[in-house]
This record gives sequence, structure tokens and C-alpha cells, in this order.
Amino acid sequence: MEILELSKDLHPPSCPFFGGFIRLNMAAVFFDSFYLSGWIKIQYYRFYHLESTLITNQKEGGGMSEEMKKRVQSTFSKNKEAYVSSATHNNQQDLNLITEWLNPEPNWKGLDLATGGGHVAREMSRWMDHVVASDLTKDMLQNTARHLSDIKNLSYIVADVSSLPFLDESFDVVCCRIAPHHFSDPEKFIKEAYRVLKPRGLFLMIDNTAPEDDHLDLFYNTFEEMRDPSHHRAWKVSEWKTMIQPAGFQLKREMKRKKTLPFRDWLERTLHDKNSQQLVEEYFLKAGPQASSYFSFVLKEGSMESFSIDEWMVLCQKHDTH
Repeated sequence: MEILELSKDLHPPSCPFFGGFIRLNMAAVFFDSFYLSGWIKIQYYRFYHLESTLITNQKEGGGMSEEMKKRVQSTFSKNKEAYVSSATHNNQQDLNLITEWLNPEPNWKGLDLATGGGHVAREMSRWMDHVVASDLTKDMLQNTARHLSDIKNLSYIVADVSSLPFLDESFDVVCCRIAPHHFSDPEKFIKEAYRVLKPRGLFLMIDNTAPEDDHLDLFYNTFEEMRDPSHHRAWKVSEWKTMIQPAGFQLKREMKRKKTLPFRDWLERTLHDKNSQQLVEEYFLKAGPQASSYFSFVLKEGSMESFSIDEWMVLCQKHDTH
């Protein structure tokens, strides 16, 4: 896998310029209509030998704290295969619903933020002209690129969702699924998604959400943090709406639903220490009747078998700014 590094301070020779930015031709790498901010640091003769290219964003300013970035990258680097094979993330019924809601056109360009195992990017690539799969964790993205190497209209860019390396109005669709609870600055994430969308472009987000009840909210976010050090916060639907609508999005469609998680699969995806796993299970088993009922605990021979959490799917549209 070849890696392109973005750096704002480099000025490569013999390169076509459009509006102060470099444009890469489809024959050279993989873009035919995208502009990347910053300069491209690479030997140009190598372009013609690349089939799948990974770009690392080195844009400064904004985004997650370095400590949080390292925590997220460490968690997903160690568990990259688990996310590729995860039954929850591979749910084809869920992916079909994304396609149904988007109703994509064949000339569209799509962006999948925090792509993880690339499930949404793979689904989008079936219906769109080109899709960029983006993730903060380079190791995760390289692993996903290997799994999806047979898909030719996919490209891969390492980027922070709160500081994206794309010019304004670059994409027809931006998706983000089962990831925003890892983001330390969700408002910036929403604003960046809005910025890179074309006028009337679509933003589709699916994520785990916290109950509106404060005590259940605390219980839920606590056990997620115990299980996953990269978990920042699952927000309430009401909180998401206070971020989405002021950014300029028009909410087109939404759906709240319960998602059942097999306990061991969920637990072991990010937590490998047996003592820590036991502490998480004990936290569940000691919960009161309100939490047990709300999260639909299922026990088998005194051990956690499964539970259910809230999930919110929302489709928004950017205003026609022209």
C-alpha cells in the first residue's frame, strides 16, 4: 500500500494548478473531480503504478486533542479485524436501509467518515461513481483497504472528522455510522460535514444514543467507557438536534430504534483483559430494575447474554446555497 502525505508547506514541481490547489488526474491516482487542500508530497512517476492509495491528512489546527486521538487510534488499531467481521457493523439490512434513504444517483461522489471496517463505503460504492473512505486510524484504514482491494471506485484518506482535508462543496453525500460517540467535538464534525457537502447534498448519520433520562444516560455512557477507552460520549437525540439544525441542515427523515447486542461479541471487540471484562459484566448485573428493563437485559445461567441500546438514524439535507 502506497501512502500519500499531505503537507501544506511543500511545492512539488511540474504539477497542474487549479485555484491554488493541486488536481490529480484519474489516470494518475484515483480522483477525477476532487480537490485536496494542501500540497502533495510524493514522487509523481509513482502515480501510474498505484491502484489503491491512502492519503494522510497533516492539516494543523482544530480536531481532537492529541491524547484522545492516540486513544482512538490505539483502540481501533488493536481491534481492526474485529470491526471488519463484527455482526453489528455487517448488518446488511441496515446497509440496505442506508441505500434506500439516500436513493443515490450513479454520478454522485460520496464520503464515509470514520469508515472503520468500510461497510458503509462498500455499500455506497455499489451505487455511486466514487466514494472516499476516511478514518482517523491509519492502521485500521490500511486493513480495510486490503479487505476491499477489489473495489476500484473506492479511495482511502486518513483524516480527523473535525478538520477534513477537502475543499467546500466536494461531495453529494456524507455518511457516518456507529462512530460519532467517539468524537470529542461533535459540533465541529457536523459543521465539517455541512461544509464539504454540495448544495442540497445529503448527510446521513446513524449512531448509538443515550436515553433522555439522565440516570439512564449516565449508566449507559459509564459502561461504554468501561468497555471502550475510545468512547467519548453517546449523545441524546435532543442534544444532536441542537447541533444539527443550527449548522444549517434541514432534517428530512429520522428513525429511533432499539438495537440488540450479543454481550460477549460487544464486550470482547475492544476489551481483552479478563478482569476488566468481569468488571463490566458485574456493573450490568448490579444494575437496578430501571436499567435492566430499559436496556432489555437477557441473562443465561446468571451471565449476560444480550442487551439493547437506542440507535438513531437521521437524514439531513444541506440548503441550496447558490
